[in-house]
Amino acid sequence: MDEDISRRNSLMFLSLLCFALADVRDGLGPFLGVYLQSQGWMPDEIGFVMTIGGLAELFCITPLGALADHTRHKRGLIAASICLIVFGCGLVFVWSGAVAAGLSRILQSIAAAAIAPSLTGMTLGMVGQSGLPARLGVNEAWSHAGNASTAVMGGIIGYFFGIPGVFFVMVVMGCLAVFSLVRIDPSHIDYAAARGLDPSDSTGRERSVRNFRLLFCDKALISVALTLFFFHLGNAALLPLLGQSAVARFSVNGAAYTAGTVVLAQATMIVVALWGAKVAQRKGYGWLFLLALLALPLRGCIAGLWESPWNIIPVQMLDGVGAGLLGVATPGLVARLLQGSGHVNMGLGLVLTIQGIGASFSNTYGGLFAHHVSYSAAFLALAAAPCMGLVIFLLSVRLMPSFAGTLEPVNPMKRH
Repeated sequence: MDEDISRRNSLMFLSLLCFALADVRDGLGPFLGVYLQSQGWMPDEIGFVMTIGGLAELFCITPLGALADHTRHKRGLIAASICLIVFGCGLVFVWSGAVAAGLSRILQSIAAAAIAPSLTGMTLGMVGQSGLPARLGVNEAWSHAGNASTAVMGGIIGYFFGIPGVFFVMVVMGCLAVFSLVRIDPSHIDYAAARGLDPSDSTGRERSVRNFRLLFCDKALISVALTLFFFHLGNAALLPLLGQSAVARFSVNGAAYTAGTVVLAQATMIVVALWGAKVAQRKGYGWLFLLALLALPLRGCIAGLWESPWNIIPVQMLDGVGAGLLGVATPGLVARLLQGSGHVNMGLGLVLTIQGIGASFSNTYGGLFAHHVSYSAAFLALAAAPCMGLVIFLLSVRLMPSFAGTLEPVNPMKRH
């Protein structure tokens, strides 16, 4: 009985960790673009800084995923990442100029690269494959609730004290995240399960650990990564450009408007993440990918064709649909495809690396259209990118049996 209570407490603090990490992991998020714009930066210059940070993340996320597979100190890895992100964000306000902005983004991106695979591994180690879909939905719901809550606080504080006030909200959430990490009992984390191994299969463990290079030849895994590449090429820049567009064209308050965009999307994501977890259990993770890929082009078209500050409502609700579904589908699908490999977190790191290339160039891609053509053209260009991801997804389902299996109910048995 005491053990059950202790395990429930650990899961409760895992939820609280997801709540707090939501704010810390993204740094200043879209508030950074609005802050740099207030300092006289042009849209393409802001896009270049965002791209630099994203590229730095790309070099680190796969090896950090491998580290998350091998280390038993996943909590310590996340705690160190939190401290580095907070430090990097603080640089922007105490050291002005392009060097400070670029260095800040680099530090934040490297630290954030360690969080996703470490958190996924820790979750998998606590609940196992059979409990993963439901737990991912809970994690995502708490994460989006954290984003919405901190966006409200950031918007209120930013309205009265400016964007620097948002930084202090992030510091408080960082402290809450570290506290939650300390309260998770490490004995409740099965470190073999956390990397996708069956503890009873020592032969399979030795074989799979030795052949981690096969990850780079896994066609189904690469298909997932390429699908996400095009999704995030069209998605990553849309929210920052939406805020910049509203400030430039409609004279809205930057901090309050940005907070509103975040709150609306995150509120939608909470519901969608919980619903998506149930869909994954009954239908498979692939259906979540399909729905997300259909939502994003519609989102970009609305932003590009309806020139009004009120376009925030349908645009960000659709963002909630896409991001909420992928938040459940991406780690769950990778864990399912790589079950028994011993390299689930490294595989997730590889997927996030390729995804991150798209996200990094999204800001430059959208920023160039916004600067040289118009904001409306930028939104339409961003809407076109996920259509390529949809083509890759449909071809993969048709040609790859393992990928087609993602359209079936989640099966906790090992993939053969």
